[in-house]
Amino acid sequence: MSSEGTPRLEGMSTSTKSTITTIGVTMFTVADVDAAIAFYRDTLGFELRADVPFGPGGEMRWVEVAPPGSTARLSLNPPMMGSEPGGGSIGVEATDVRGEYERLKALEDVQIESEPMSGDGVPLLFTLRDPDGNHVTVVEPDPER
Repeated sequence: MSSEGTPRLEGMSTSTKSTITTIGVTMFTVADVDAAIAFYRDTLGFELRADVPFGPGGEMRWVEVAPPGSTARLSLNPPMMGSEPGGGSIGVEATDVRGEYERLKALEDVQIESEPMSGDGVPLLFTLRDPDGNHVTVVEPDPER
């Protein structure tokens, strides 16, 4: 990526090495944290990794869920700073996308958005919504990685 033609910010250096190493936590805004925990744990099979109070007086909660064995986590947050539930999107990998589609399709409370599909250079995938309208795309892992 070229910086030619881009004005440099005063005092900013592009030669400073970042200490960012990975995408570890993504965050969804949800209307009801406990209902979201139930959906991700009981419907999608995620583990509850954290549910701890934080903030002044401990009035807020830090909640993380993740698929078993995953290092990346999903934080489930109540609306803050004017945010609304829903509107987020993540991709998760499944070793059997068609089997996972059939399993979730058989459950009454899962909103499937699309049937499994793939294309030239696009892995097999389908999309569902959580109860707050956040999109979860289930993707077949790339065997080359």
